[in-house]
Amino acid sequence: MVVNGRPLKQMKRRVTADLHDFLNFPSSSWVAGKDGVSDGPFRTRVSDFLAKHALLPPPSSLFPHLLTWQMLFRVGDATDGPDSIPDLVCLDVVEEDVARSRNVYCDQCRVVGWSGHPVCGKRFHFIIKADGSSIGGYRKPCMCCGDVLHLSESKCKSCNHVTSTDDVEDWVFHQLENTTHLLHGVVHSNGYGHLLRVNGREGGSRILSGYHIMDFWDRLCKILGVRKVSVMDVSKKYGLEYRLLHAITKGHPWYGEWGYEFGAGSFALTPDAYKMAVESLSSLQLPMFLSQGQEPCTRLHDTISHYQTLSERELVNIRDLFCFLMSLIHDAHKSPSRVDDVTCKKRRTCTSVVLSSWSGSDIERVEEAMFRVLRAVSGSNWVNFRALRGAVCKVAPPELLDYSLGKLGGKLAADGMVVKARSNPDSGALEYRLEPGSGSVGEMTACNDSSISNCPSEENLLQDLRYLYESLLHPQTMVSYDPQATRDLAINSAEKLLDCKHFVKDYKVEKMSSIANPVAICLSCEVELIDESEEFATNPPPELIILPPNATVSDLKLEVSKAFQEVYLIFRKFQAEELFGYGGVDESTQVKLLLGSTESVRVRGRCLGKNGLSRFRMERGVERWTVDCSCGAKDDDGERMLACDICGVWQHTRCSGINDSDSVPSKFVCQRCRSSDGNTIASGHIKHETVADVGGGKSLTTPFDDR
Repeated sequence: MVVNGRPLKQMKRRVTADLHDFLNFPSSSWVAGKDGVSDGPFRTRVSDFLAKHALLPPPSSLFPHLLTWQMLFRVGDATDGPDSIPDLVCLDVVEEDVARSRNVYCDQCRVVGWSGHPVCGKRFHFIIKADGSSIGGYRKPCMCCGDVLHLSESKCKSCNHVTSTDDVEDWVFHQLENTTHLLHGVVHSNGYGHLLRVNGREGGSRILSGYHIMDFWDRLCKILGVRKVSVMDVSKKYGLEYRLLHAITKGHPWYGEWGYEFGAGSFALTPDAYKMAVESLSSLQLPMFLSQGQEPCTRLHDTISHYQTLSERELVNIRDLFCFLMSLIHDAHKSPSRVDDVTCKKRRTCTSVVLSSWSGSDIERVEEAMFRVLRAVSGSNWVNFRALRGAVCKVAPPELLDYSLGKLGGKLAADGMVVKARSNPDSGALEYRLEPGSGSVGEMTACNDSSISNCPSEENLLQDLRYLYESLLHPQTMVSYDPQATRDLAINSAEKLLDCKHFVKDYKVEKMSSIANPVAICLSCEVELIDESEEFATNPPPELIILPPNATVSDLKLEVSKAFQEVYLIFRKFQAEELFGYGGVDESTQVKLLLGSTESVRVRGRCLGKNGLSRFRMERGVERWTVDCSCGAKDDDGERMLACDICGVWQHTRCSGINDSDSVPSKFVCQRCRSSDGNTIASGHIKHETVADVGGGKSLTTPFDDR
């Protein structure tokens, strides 16, 4: 096919070549203020960014409160020949008018510690759909049968269902709650955001990994001037809680690779408690899990010893063990041969030590001892390497034993028997037994070596990972061992790591703006409402104000009024009146002369006519509730809670002695009320405020979905 005199494939190649590369956009050379995007705060940068780089399809005009911008990216360059076309990724940016939204309040703000922020006027959703389509395109699914319709079609040809504008609006809102997106991040107009979803290849992506998506999101947040981003880490890898596994191997969650740190711990946990839990659990010494004296070997002993044998460096503690195992899984996933290289390297090291320290007769003596053990085994039973090594442990030093075990497979014993070696299909551990030999020794050895590797397969590695995770890390399945005090500390540490789900990255945009604007005046401005009662006080976070060098006090007040009006719904009619601590200063006074090197200022003002806007006072909503739990929690942290039927104070069900798997009692009186009134648990009903049912109990917030 030819279009305007050029082949269609050539036209497509020219179009994709003009697109930004998803893998490096925005590039490291991008400079805010010089690439069509302002160098101010998020509220100004995002508008400039969308105007310069995104398209606003005509269908978006149907829903002005849900404007959907589109950006198309290529992924790398085509490498499959001159006619190949690179893969494409579509980023949707949904600009949501919160005042007209179906969900005014932000549950993520409530549980991460930002519940006191006023409700912002806009939320910007950054979404990459799993199916590669766009939310703002010309095609939408039929609400009845799911067939794809053009936006101009109101009646489905398959089921005759008539799709109304309300149906399409419902579909768009549904996309904001969809849990299958490859990427879903939302940023409020004040620059505080939440990373709701990251799904790489394990989540259904064909071309993008989780690392690709996180790199893109991090670069995007930096160029847009995002202030802070929270993430609720409930992700799983290999079916395991990844925040626990990654904390043991790396000392921080997976998101920590991009600078996310402890944000808000459930059950009043602190950053120091998190760090201590990581160190306590990961530093547990492996010898305490190995058999001592005449105790029988267990699967845990065998598994740990197996990986100690495979590792070139000594595995001392739990962190060493899981780091080594994760590295084997990573190599096995990329290339199975690389895992064998690890084993071969270990084997070569042992060989050089053995051959330089012991004679051939020493090796033969060890092999003969192993033959005697295998002959003593009845029938066709296998002997695992740990048991065989233990049976001959007094015959030779450990290095010689490891060398001999590695070479034992295929060895010819007396009376025509040969040693057969295999990797156990369940545990992955090496096992040996004697079988009748056939053919020459060389043929048998070659056959045996080709069918057995000292390192388990990827499947066995994953089985061992799950087994060790359950035995050594998970608090509910952790094996018993002595001393009991050490085990209790390990269980407590593991529980703390699982309770830490909220992590935050601070992009320090105020500092970066002052560096990028050495001449301009960059001020962090707080506001205080005059004549507002303390009970209903509104305390928004400071806003970054950038002024020219010769700006006056009048200019500052005007910019502060404009900024807070633009960001927060309850400040729609805010007017700045005076600078706190600088009363009576003339309006024409230059800010630079007045404030000097001061980088922050408090401005007092009034909201004229707040009628109808009071419901936007805080992200926590208009309900009045109090959290005061025995663990120390004073605010909603997303965990299951219930309220006392006498005082109405909320506390965790777990802290009240109710297991997470148990239902909440219909009547509950807290310990404080029982102590003061001498009552028993038998008065009133559980509060039913704006709560969500979670596993038979109640929570102050809507539960999150697993990513």
